[in-house]
Amino acid sequence: MNFKEIQELIRLVGKSGVSVFKMKDGEFELTIKTSAEEKVVHTMPAVAHTAPVMHAPVIHKPIEVPSPGPAKEASAADDKKYLEIRSPMVGTFYRAPGPEKSPFVKVGDQVDAGSTVCIIEAMKLFNEIESEVKGTIVKIVVEDATPVEYDQVLFLVEP
Repeated sequence: MNFKEIQELIRLVGKSGVSVFKMKDGEFELTIKTSAEEKVVHTMPAVAHTAPVMHAPVIHKPIEVPSPGPAKEASAADDKKYLEIRSPMVGTFYRAPGPEKSPFVKVGDQVDAGSTVCIIEAMKLFNEIESEVKGTIVKIVVEDATPVEYDQVLFLVEP
């Protein structure tokens, strides 16, 4: 089972409401435990000392349910006209290549398809995330150095 398949499985288990999911395939064993506040994934070999143990916590924040009202409805309508740049993985979002360096993009910047817009750290690997759209950054949805989920919106772009 590869990393992307494990990510997809975590996402599906999270949506299903199941509190514990176990899977065994030969010597590979996967256990996903969920609670209201946090999801924790433990991957362990079925046979002791045959493979390393990997722990990958995935933290989910509560979803804000908007109250009906003209301000919220207008905001939702505005967001629909924008293109989204989404996270291709679970990890930690960074706007800049280093602590003392300037961010890849700011609100108002033009981006082209293939432009690096941020970095997501996953399992001690720093992955440059490239825009798949062309336009102007109108909103940065995620705070710097915060956890992000797979398919979470990172940026809104006006085409």
